Amino acid sequence: MQADAGLSQRDLAERVGLSQNACWRRLQRLHSSGLIRGSHAVVDLDALGLDLTVFVMVRTRHHSKEWIDEFRAHVERLPEVIDFYRIGGDWDYLIKVVTRGMSGYDAFYQKLITNFDLATVTGLFSMEAIINNRPANISRLR
Repeated sequence: MQADAGLSQRDLAERVGLSQNACWRRLQRLHSSGLIRGSHAVVDLDALGLDLTVFVMVRTRHHSKEWIDEFRAHVERLPEVIDFYRIGGDWDYLIKVVTRGMSGYDAFYQKLITNFDLATVTGLFSMEAIINNRPANISRLR
């Protein structure tokens, strides 16, 4: 399912060795339990002109719940953001951004820092995606 969410129920049932009805019931249980939270199409960002991926590292001086909530809401509103993490270590946040070239990143950066006192912001620019959107191999992770 992770590798091909468009797989027909019949093909999926064949691959896992279940009848179509049993496969459908299992899928319903996985959805209702929250184990499967949806299915997504992988869009070719380069084809849309979104040719620059930047990993933005943020360090802040503020750690109150109110500030964190405001910052999260602010970042969630920025359409260039495709992943956003609070992290441990020397940095506080990691934001994955896709945009159109350096001028697109500069526009994003200006929006990011507007009205927020951030101690340090740095961008790490991707030159090549070697592994991207790979589904987790759950059986190997257990």
